[in-house]
Amino acid sequence: MTVTRRHVALIRGINVGRAKRVAMADLRALVEDLGYGDVRTLLNSGNVVFTVPASARKGDATRIEEAMTARLGISARVTVLTAAELAAVVADNPLGEIADDPSRLLVTVLTDPADRKRLLPLARQDWAPDVLGVGARVAYLWCPKGMLESRLFAAVSRMLGDAATTRNWATVTKLHALVEGGT
Repeated sequence: MTVTRRHVALIRGINVGRAKRVAMADLRALVEDLGYGDVRTLLNSGNVVFTVPASARKGDATRIEEAMTARLGISARVTVLTAAELAAVVADNPLGEIADDPSRLLVTVLTDPADRKRLLPLARQDWAPDVLGVGARVAYLWCPKGMLESRLFAAVSRMLGDAATTRNWATVTKLHALVEGGT
């Protein structure tokens, strides 16, 4: 197994409240049945790390979305990052020096990297005390009062809708460790 074949699927909006409940064992089984290997989940919120076989075609996100709908009756957007993309998200964090609480530093991952241009007008605005950093495929949001109190988080959510999914920095770094072969 090589690290470059490791991927992470971020599933938007499952196990939030009472809607779209998915057992992680069922999610792991579904991804394994699609032919992916070494499948692991993190937390109960739709984070799946897996190895893509050398023979696999592209379209991992679509395959997982379609299988979830067919087998679990759950419709949810799936965004897949390669190990290299996730490593870049971690390495390129522009807010690391100001964000002192990993639960309040949010990473919004774009389903389509081209949506990055939609965030640029927001990056020119003052969101104090919040701060926005725009990466290649993500937005970094420092929300020191939490996401529920954040005008910035609300604006990014309105701008992107279901074309993105958000994880806090603690989750992102745990996913990175799993992708890199840790526990």
